[in-house]
Amino acid sequence: MRIVVAHNRYREAQPSGENTMVDSEIGQLTAAGVEVLPFIRSSDEIPSMPKSAKALLPISPIYAPRAQQDLSRLLTEHRPDVLHLHNPYPLLSPWVVRTAHKHGVPVVQTVHNYRQVCSSGIYFRDGVICQDCKGRALAVPSIVHRCYRDSRTQSALMAATLAVHRGTWRSVDRFIALTSAIADHLTDYGIPAERIVVKPNAVPDPGAPTPLGDGFLFLARLTPEKGVELLLDAWRRHPVGSLGMLRVAGDGELRPLVEAAAAERADVVYLGQLDRAGVRAAVEASAVVIAASMWHDVLPTVIIEALASGRPVLGTALGGIPYLVGADAPHEPAGTGPAAVASAVAGHAPPPAGPPAIPAGLLGGTAGWVVPPDPAALAAALPVARAGAALLSGPARLRYEQTFHPEVVLKRHLAIYASLTRPH
Repeated sequence: MRIVVAHNRYREAQPSGENTMVDSEIGQLTAAGVEVLPFIRSSDEIPSMPKSAKALLPISPIYAPRAQQDLSRLLTEHRPDVLHLHNPYPLLSPWVVRTAHKHGVPVVQTVHNYRQVCSSGIYFRDGVICQDCKGRALAVPSIVHRCYRDSRTQSALMAATLAVHRGTWRSVDRFIALTSAIADHLTDYGIPAERIVVKPNAVPDPGAPTPLGDGFLFLARLTPEKGVELLLDAWRRHPVGSLGMLRVAGDGELRPLVEAAAAERADVVYLGQLDRAGVRAAVEASAVVIAASMWHDVLPTVIIEALASGRPVLGTALGGIPYLVGADAPHEPAGTGPAAVASAVAGHAPPPAGPPAIPAGLLGGTAGWVVPPDPAALAAALPVARAGAALLSGPARLRYEQTFHPEVVLKRHLAIYASLTRPH
């Protein structure tokens, strides 16, 4: 099997889980005997481009001529079975889908965000979930609010790109939705369900879980959409020390808030930006991992890492988080409802086996819990999660083994390609 993997890498200065996952997938596919032909561009190339190439950058999200020429040569020479697209912006353009189809090559796209509809890709603006551009022929609100790179000009170009390529996206042969929430987003966009396959990312198996630590870990960018303010608000509603330690790791614009909380309370510690070994140690020192996102977070990798280590997760009921913890019961599709409304509705949790009682709005999953993105709801859930961590440690690891282990995910991945491969 011969696969072209097409991806526009995000700048290396900007931490990118998508870059990491593309690299990991290429490695896994190669190890499985798949011939992978990388068709990679990087946004880090832009500063060193000649003036003639830079002059074409404004239109490259719509049509990138050099990329289409290079791809056409690659497809003609190697005659791959499938083109697998990840991020096309800005140097590849969704036009690569048309180029592949012109050569008779089917296209798979992994959908990592909501950019079929939303210029910023995250359905989040000014501290709240935003769906103002949903259903519009042209995403005018994104231009008004400078949603793409904080520029009206670039936002206008992205809005035009989304309008031009609506038909392009709807011609993709198979979409890989990382979670059920992304599948809902694509269905709402008009993609037939039979062309959507839910296949999450995998993380390497860290081995048998160590005994549970104590307290909670929050590991994410310290930015408004990741919810560290929500978490600190909820944490302050409990007496110091009553929940064990809260460890916060990461960096970003809200770092001063975390540092202030750590100075104020003996049960909050700021760990800074961690390397892989530091992340592993922080997870093992904790009993529960928290994902307090305020946006429809697609697939926070830290949740899968937590499950792999046998740590259950307490998260907000938004985006892919309910799916990851096995709580994706009836929920709102991503891009609907205000930030104050949970994706998973209350009232669907099974009766608790014993104290502490499950508070209203908390939904229990097979590997954790989700709550509305509200300080009171999160505060009420914290004692429940602490008390229930030991009970869900085994099921958390099992969910990882059955759903997110590399061998399981690779098998599903290869099946997607096989469903589109031409007989030779």
